[in-house]
Amino acid sequence: MAVASLVLGILSIVFAFVPYMSLVGGICGIVGIILAVIGKKEPQKAGLATGGLVCSIVGTILCLIFYVACVGCIGCAVGMAQY
Repeated sequence: MAVASLVLGILSIVFAFVPYMSLVGGICGIVGIILAVIGKKEPQKAGLATGGLVCSIVGTILCLIFYVACVGCIGCAVGMAQY
């Protein structure tokens, strides 16, 4: 579980910077957070699960910020096109 959370956290960070993939990155980040919490129950892989948790949280926040920014830019462009 810890390795999967780390992989999903890294993917969510990468998807945050790929156009039109912020939603997929956000979903990967949320699943990574859930897997990291489950993975922290194993004492041998607690450090790996912590790394996965941090990467997943950062990736989810980045995806959310970029998604909101893109929606705002599109809304502004549509508003400017009406004039």
